[in-house]
Amino acid sequence: MPAGKITKTYRAVRSSSEGVRPSSLELIGEEPLSIRVDDKPYAVVMRTPGEEEYHGAGFCLGEGIVDTPDDFKRIGYDEHLDSNVIDFWLTPERRKQIPDVLKRQAYVSQTSCGICGKAMIADLCQKLTPAKDGFKIDLNRIFDCIDALSKNQNHYKTTRGSHAALILDDQLAAISFAEDVGRHNALDKAIGKAFMNDRLSKARVLVLSSRNSHELVQKAARARLPMMISNSRPTALAVEMGQALNMTLAFPDGNALVIPCGQHRLCQTSA
Repeated sequence: MPAGKITKTYRAVRSSSEGVRPSSLELIGEEPLSIRVDDKPYAVVMRTPGEEEYHGAGFCLGEGIVDTPDDFKRIGYDEHLDSNVIDFWLTPERRKQIPDVLKRQAYVSQTSCGICGKAMIADLCQKLTPAKDGFKIDLNRIFDCIDALSKNQNHYKTTRGSHAALILDDQLAAISFAEDVGRHNALDKAIGKAFMNDRLSKARVLVLSSRNSHELVQKAARARLPMMISNSRPTALAVEMGQALNMTLAFPDGNALVIPCGQHRLCQTSA
């Protein structure tokens, strides 16, 4: 499949107190990706080109289309269609299990607006499994996780326009990382890599470059990730979902760490 460009360079001018001079500007790429399931259009997302199989696989897991990689019969590109199209074919057994999902009737995030937060949480919690206890992390190491995310963000350094997601195991070793113009896409790609490489069962901590929202909590819950660290404040609904699903949400505030839910997974050892 011909890949689009992750970044593109444009001519620009730079104006400052020293005057105006020609300059170049590197920007993050953005193109549509059509995700098809069993030869039928399912969704179109705007994303940064690259890692389409991981992106689509992570998206399918988050949507409830698959539970394991074995639910895919085949993954590929239709050579007769646009290059920004990826196809996922399910096993007959899996297809029979998810008729409502394939009709896009399974999750609240797929429906129109107008449903209240409490009803949304109640509906989702019937479909999502609460996170298990048993995993803890030293508070002092949370900032190391945030630094690790920043160090991996190569495209952000040059474009200032990408989001990122980093998944770590219980020893805080990196399992997968992804960057994309969209924060949902970055998470789908990172989850998809761990999912397709059979490493998702070892995942414990998710680090996000931006705010946390209820859609991202839903995706993390589907991936059985108990802890989410975001670089800015989560939404109120994200926290309510995190509480309902026994998840830990945290974000930095200057030199402090704010934990709106799931404090029991964080401990502090003496220096």
